[in-house]
Amino acid sequence: MTIPSTLFLGVTGASGAIYARRVLELALAAGLDVDCCYSPSARRVLKEECGLDLLDDPTVLLPKGFKFRGALRLWAHDDIGAPPASGTALGEVALVLPCSLTTLAGVASGRAGNLIERASQVALKEGRNLILVPRETPLSRLHLDEMSRLAWAGAVILPACPGFYQRPLSIADLVDQLAGKILAAAGIPQGVLPAWSGGQA
Repeated sequence: MTIPSTLFLGVTGASGAIYARRVLELALAAGLDVDCCYSPSARRVLKEECGLDLLDDPTVLLPKGFKFRGALRLWAHDDIGAPPASGTALGEVALVLPCSLTTLAGVASGRAGNLIERASQVALKEGRNLILVPRETPLSRLHLDEMSRLAWAGAVILPACPGFYQRPLSIADLVDQLAGKILAAAGIPQGVLPAWSGGQA
């Protein structure tokens, strides 16, 4: 798998704002250019879960003093003319994290009424890597059918289900475990999730 140079990160209104922040940090640390889009609901969740107001400066999402080589661009949710809305500028990976079930349903039905839906549709039609990270539970038959349709269309469905085989000791450990899985699925180098070396019988 070729290491991508650009990532589209769409953040929707499901719980799990901490996941998006950590993946953003790790992607930038790996040298990627990141095009970021928060839905209005995602901005509300970011405020409620992380105490952050995202206005026009996406660097508020990063730790103080964080240094990165790539570019970080924030696009408006309703800006369907932004570069990630086009196959010529989307980049290699589109990631929706967390992906609300409303957004998942929209993508599954072919909707492109906002930048996150549109970038997802572009990824599918161009054969790019589209990773959707739903977090909500339980799932109805409708949700499962929509996930199946998206998987058949080429998307990766990666539920936010952190594992415990790495023996996490903190919330940060659980976040890193999932962030590592997401980055690995995107082909982005990461050092937060070591490869499994086998367990004891």
